[in-house]
Amino acid sequence: MRVALFLTCVNDTLYPDTGRAVVKLLTRLGVDVDFPMAQTCCGQAHYNTGYRHETEPMARHFADVFRHYEAVVTPSGSCGAMVRELYPRMGERARSEGRGDTLATVLAPVVPKTYELTEFLVDVLGVTDVGAYYPHRVTYHPTCHGLRSLGLGERPLRLLRAVKGLELVELPGADECCGFGGTFALKNADVSAAMGADKVRNAESTGAEVLCAADNSCLMHIGGTMTRLRTGMRPVHIAEILASTEEEPAL
Repeated sequence: MRVALFLTCVNDTLYPDTGRAVVKLLTRLGVDVDFPMAQTCCGQAHYNTGYRHETEPMARHFADVFRHYEAVVTPSGSCGAMVRELYPRMGERARSEGRGDTLATVLAPVVPKTYELTEFLVDVLGVTDVGAYYPHRVTYHPTCHGLRSLGLGERPLRLLRAVKGLELVELPGADECCGFGGTFALKNADVSAAMGADKVRNAESTGAEVLCAADNSCLMHIGGTMTRLRTGMRPVHIAEILASTEEEPAL
């Protein structure tokens, strides 16, 4: 199966190891992974900030770059949700504004074949045990877009439970937002920081060494709060845990 890795802006700029982990993991599972160099931002930040029309050329470019692949896999619930949930909405809005069906027609082919990593593993490849090894106590935070927009549900947990050596502990208040929310963290800094502190205190109460999630933007916010509160915990993307093996263990 030939798939494209949609890395996303945050991962490309700040967390390239997550992209490497996705390639390592999928290659180990027999997937042919390509990285289209023409990929850019999906437009999520712009759309969510109100620049709806300015987002449309970015969405068109995304559709053009990824249209020939069998599947598009991203290690980001929020960017995956942008494509799956908001691209159809953009097309419908353009139609309702009297601008025709062109945008909807261009975007439609990439919407159903864009997958967040854990749903691609479980739903498309049909695996939960990916041969991973990670001997640490871990708690899992389900990020808002993954939980509410994509409906990832138990998929990440099923994958984590199958990791050799990993002790998974439940996170109190797991379904509560960490407070990041993209530009929300800038516009409402005090509220965002308080929500982040609540999330980190709940994580710390589990005794886990690692808090993992499927979105590095949220992990960036949580990780910064962990550092300020001096918890000693580490934020780790789920892809890096699943890519870890006894022969090549991740930290």
